[in-house]
Amino acid sequence: MGKPTGFKEFERETEKYRDVGARVKDYGEIYTGKHDTEHLKIQGARCMDCGVPFCQSENGCPVNNLIPEWNHLVYTSQWQPALNRLHKTNNFPEFTGRVCPAPCEGACVLGITSPAVTIKNIENAIIDKGFEEGWVSAKPPQERTGKNVAVIGSGPAGLAAAAQLNKVGHNVTVYERADRIGGLLMYGIPNMKLGKDVVQRRVDLLKEEGVNFVVNADVGGSGENAVDVSILRKDNDALLFATGATSARDLDIPGRNLKGVHLAMEFLTASTKSLLDSGGVEPDLNDSMVISAKDRNVVVIGGGDTGTDCIATSLRHGCKSMVNFELLPQAPHERAEDNPWPLWPRIYRVDYGHEESSKRFGRDPREYNILTKEFIDDGNGNVAGVKMVEVSWSNVDDRWQMEEVEGTEKVWPAELVLLSMGFLGPEHYASDALSIEYDNRSNYQARHGKYKTNIDGVFAAGDCRRGQSLVVWGIHEGREAAREIDRYLMGNTLLP
Repeated sequence: MGKPTGFKEFERETEKYRDVGARVKDYGEIYTGKHDTEHLKIQGARCMDCGVPFCQSENGCPVNNLIPEWNHLVYTSQWQPALNRLHKTNNFPEFTGRVCPAPCEGACVLGITSPAVTIKNIENAIIDKGFEEGWVSAKPPQERTGKNVAVIGSGPAGLAAAAQLNKVGHNVTVYERADRIGGLLMYGIPNMKLGKDVVQRRVDLLKEEGVNFVVNADVGGSGENAVDVSILRKDNDALLFATGATSARDLDIPGRNLKGVHLAMEFLTASTKSLLDSGGVEPDLNDSMVISAKDRNVVVIGGGDTGTDCIATSLRHGCKSMVNFELLPQAPHERAEDNPWPLWPRIYRVDYGHEESSKRFGRDPREYNILTKEFIDDGNGNVAGVKMVEVSWSNVDDRWQMEEVEGTEKVWPAELVLLSMGFLGPEHYASDALSIEYDNRSNYQARHGKYKTNIDGVFAAGDCRRGQSLVVWGIHEGREAAREIDRYLMGNTLLP
């Protein structure tokens, strides 16, 4: 694959983001939107015909993208065949090409000794070119089976399942409790990282292909938008829960109820909704529903992608200062001995939000080994600061133990605190009426590869089944669940 000696001749060079100083002033995507085909051809040439491509294995790409094949096709300037190979395994490469952390690159065989192939860049360029050239179009099924399937949740798992089930002719209706389709793709990931026009473009294609969408549909809820899940089960031949892991991990310490302390998703969702409602240029920070960071000292507690998104969004609001507390130590710059290839490399990274904060305030916003102790009241019920203490970590009998460092307590000024500490599992109100069983982590009990719950005809896939994970894992589970639902409905299946 690629050029036989390409990995020796060419260095890894990723596509650049837009200039930091320019992009932080708007909510447009951080990517330039311009793909240099000659540059990508050279990067594709680095794919080294490794024999066993771990990039598309279990440790690499969850959807088993045919990576060496489309790397080679890009190297030989065969872009449309590359797109066809990409769509064989991935319904939404425009999503993964933008937001996936690229475990495929972590498992790239070239990465054992040299920087990995720029797989993510090439994937994104293929699908972008496909849309530009008009190669991506709606393909409705020629025949309908007469079987009805309800999908609850329109995130990556729900959309992937809907696309696959519709492809084989089932009548699919997707129910979403928000006012727009997309789940975390729409409201959980800021526009800077995944443009909402990109999400809507794919949703519109699915509509053209025959998928039905119902928004403001709160399945299992009790308000005016409530949808009775028992009736859904009765009126459909199969039902799929793809509700995500939306129950956030909270921080139960003194002062948690002060005004100005919010879960990350409350902040990100309100900002994106206002951005879209106001025309897509910028959110209305005077909107009572928006949690504004403007002119405020902001503390983000917790790292990961969501923490970075909170940093980047706060900067665009015009925050006064920014600090990001992380409980764990800074990751090493190279793989540790207990983190060998082809496992995901747990190494120090600078994401787009960190780069932007460094540009604005002259320093990386992250503070490591920090334990948050208390939120400080300004005397009027508003948060005014965060009391923290430094901690040290030691390995005792192969178990990591944390200890507070005496004399390091400090109060950081903060008028806005954003909690980005991950998610515990799905909310259960949507499913309780069906008496679905849960595992010991509160996720839907359904075996990977089968996706059947304890209730006949009811399936579960994505983060609500496996726990908080990546968009690409959601797509993987949605596709596989569609296969099992098709098998359940028809007795056999041709879906992959």
